[in-house]
Amino acid sequence: MTEFTPPLRDMRFVLRDLVGLDEIAALPGFEDATPDLVDAVLEEAGRFAAEVIAPLNRPGDSEGSRLAEGGVVTPTGFKDAYRRFVEGGWGAVAFDPAHGGQGLPYALSVATLDMVQTASLGFALCPLLTLGAVEAIAAHGDADLQATFLPKLVSGEWSGTMNLTEPQAGSDLALLRSRAVPDGDRYRITGQKIFITYGEHDMAENIVHLVLARLPDAPRGVKGISLFAVPKFLPGPDGAPGAANDLRCVSLEHKLGIHASPTCVMEFGGGGEGAVGWRVGEENAGLACMFTMMNNARLAVGLQGPAISERAYQQALAYARDRVQGAPVTGGGESVPIIQHPDVRRMLMEMKARTEAMRALAYFAAAEIDRARHHPDEGARRAHQAAVDLLIPVVKGWCTDTGFAVASTGVQIHGGMGYIEETGAAQHLRDARIAMIYEGTNGIQAADLVGRKLGRDGGDAARAFLGRMNGTLAELAAAGADLADIRAALADAVAALDAATGHILDTLAHGPLDAAAAAAPYLDAFGKTAGGWLMAEAALRAKAALAAGSDEAGFYAAKIATARFFAQWELPRVRADLAAVRAGAGTVMALRENQF
Repeated sequence: MTEFTPPLRDMRFVLRDLVGLDEIAALPGFEDATPDLVDAVLEEAGRFAAEVIAPLNRPGDSEGSRLAEGGVVTPTGFKDAYRRFVEGGWGAVAFDPAHGGQGLPYALSVATLDMVQTASLGFALCPLLTLGAVEAIAAHGDADLQATFLPKLVSGEWSGTMNLTEPQAGSDLALLRSRAVPDGDRYRITGQKIFITYGEHDMAENIVHLVLARLPDAPRGVKGISLFAVPKFLPGPDGAPGAANDLRCVSLEHKLGIHASPTCVMEFGGGGEGAVGWRVGEENAGLACMFTMMNNARLAVGLQGPAISERAYQQALAYARDRVQGAPVTGGGESVPIIQHPDVRRMLMEMKARTEAMRALAYFAAAEIDRARHHPDEGARRAHQAAVDLLIPVVKGWCTDTGFAVASTGVQIHGGMGYIEETGAAQHLRDARIAMIYEGTNGIQAADLVGRKLGRDGGDAARAFLGRMNGTLAELAAAGADLADIRAALADAVAALDAATGHILDTLAHGPLDAAAAAAPYLDAFGKTAGGWLMAEAALRAKAALAAGSDEAGFYAAKIATARFFAQWELPRVRADLAAVRAGAGTVMALRENQF
């Protein structure tokens, strides 16, 4: 497996030139986010990810986490790396200084998380979920709960988890059975949860489980679910971990990938006492509270698409440069490195273009979160939040679908060696597969995009986003003939997405089956078009830099070439998505159940 080199130059370009980090840094609350500090954070995060975390990725996959007497033991080196992660303050970048955070833009925090996930997804899942737990408690916990848990969670000394799924309740949380019985100002939690990432481990001194459960008199269905903070160790009077709570990990799942990350079956109240927990938010409003954590996690999981793609691309590129095989198609008898063959070059360009488009879209969504939280104008905050709500399922769904495809292409470039575990290419493919499933399957993301995000505002947010793309088309038209092919491809994709959006909106009212059947191709169309839009924006910025006489001509020329590849090879597929959207449910539902 090749060493990981953080793509800092591209990350800076996306943050500054595409999503406007300097503009975000001028918003109230971000006074400390100077260009020098941003560069220092990125440089140090890249060094930490490359030197401390990345070397653990392959051995962590081979060793895996294991259940032992007294708890879960993580792979060799993980505990020390996590200690250094906490000491570096890497989990606290975007959080409120009142709770020990650094108060920097969320977009910058996402960039640091990007590097940690690229270095080792198995390691990164622990701090990823802690970030979501902080968001949920900060948004919905009372003052006492925040004072007890937030400083330790923000610092990373304690980690957080998300406990939703039960054996009979996966995506359908209406079937949830875990119980919470009032006990003074606390609750006693009983029940079993499955698929709990880092539900038990040896890296943090305490683990705070956010658990969905029902009160005794709760109404049926999702309207009767409450949320509780249930720590592994009960906080003592001084805030330090005290007595053990009545909860334990009873087994670990044996998985296709992310072997380093322990995926736990958790039992609450198995000792007979019931695990002590504190309610987060109002009674029977737990699902709404948990969605704060889930939306944070969905963006972070979407970021796993470009993260794993970057690692797979770097490895495939190194292999293609070194592997000598076959004579050039232009003639000559000598075998050459496979990077000289057009089909391998096509696959590398596909990996590179898709990775850059995904990174741009994920960072753009993060920047919209910063604007939605900090813009001084209330109307602007609402507009940016509407864009965030629209984009979260797209980032989660399209980026993870695409990330898996990129990892698969990386295996293909390796040929037979890619199918051999020792090269490491297969690990990227195995690890990438879960991202399309957890935090809501990508089918659920598509249903959310179509059924909730389009339906609730009649398509206003989608039309506003299409308006941004049309603005870029106008800029491309003014840029001259050298970007005309990019403009033509983007214009056709935007028109197709606009038509698909109109069709979905027309269908929602009278043909719910048709809308549901069209949801996945619609999300795919949205992701490709949004990615192509940002790649076109990148081409515009690169053209301007070259015209200004930049001394990084190679970087900017490559940006334009990569944007052109995305326009010519990816954007034409949006038309096919439109055809699938218009096809509706007829052929999808044509067979009776007994005909399958």
